Amino acid sequence: MKTILITGCSSGYGLETARYFLAKQWNVIATMRTPREEILPRSEKLRILSLDVTDEASIAQAMKAAGPIDVLVNNAGIGVVGAFEATPMSHIRKLFDTNTFGVMAMTHAVIPQMRERRSGVIVNITSSATLAPMPLAAAYTASKQAIEGFTGSLAHELGHFNIQAKLVEPGYAPTTSFAQNTSVRIEDLIPEAYADFAAPIFQAFARPALTTREIDVAEAVWRAVNDGTGKLRFPAGADAVALSHAA
Repeated sequence: MKTILITGCSSGYGLETARYFLAKQWNVIATMRTPREEILPRSEKLRILSLDVTDEASIAQAMKAAGPIDVLVNNAGIGVVGAFEATPMSHIRKLFDTNTFGVMAMTHAVIPQMRERRSGVIVNITSSATLAPMPLAAAYTASKQAIEGFTGSLAHELGHFNIQAKLVEPGYAPTTSFAQNTSVRIEDLIPEAYADFAAPIFQAFARPALTTREIDVAEAVWRAVNDGTGKLRFPAGADAVALSHAA
């Protein structure tokens, strides 16, 4: 039975993806910064590990505890919505540390074992913000767009060793804690000068025509992991699919 390691499993996409693969009888290693045993069903196929993707020692410890894995899903991430001008550079660096360098660090850690076995899949979760320019998301989009380019290039060099690199691109998911998963408040990132610009945008957020559900992302990860066609991008959610068709 194959083993999958998923980062950022305390809520949202990561949690749902862990549930999904457990239901498919995979061995699941669900990682989170603060382990919470109660949020996933008890199973002999489940292990919950502590992992901070911004900490090299934490990554090394988790990888040693995990042992051989067939699939890595880089899901851990933080969000930010607001005017770029008002977003502190310290927070932008924190954003990249998790969303960009954390993904790269985890990928760096898993490649050697996959290369030796000449098999494996790496799935990087980005965002539909990479499919079309969106307002009030400049820093966040940049952190995810970097992973789009990274993964596309990586797919070529790892393909030589029969390792696949894939992208899953979720849309807007109002049922997740995306907006709360940050150390800065949205209110602090919308200066008065931007209020008239931001108001209709937030009104549109409140009444989206199409959205993404957590299960949409879990299903897209499943398709990416089991894809044998060489396809790179897997939009997840009705809104992301619509954007991908329009792109």
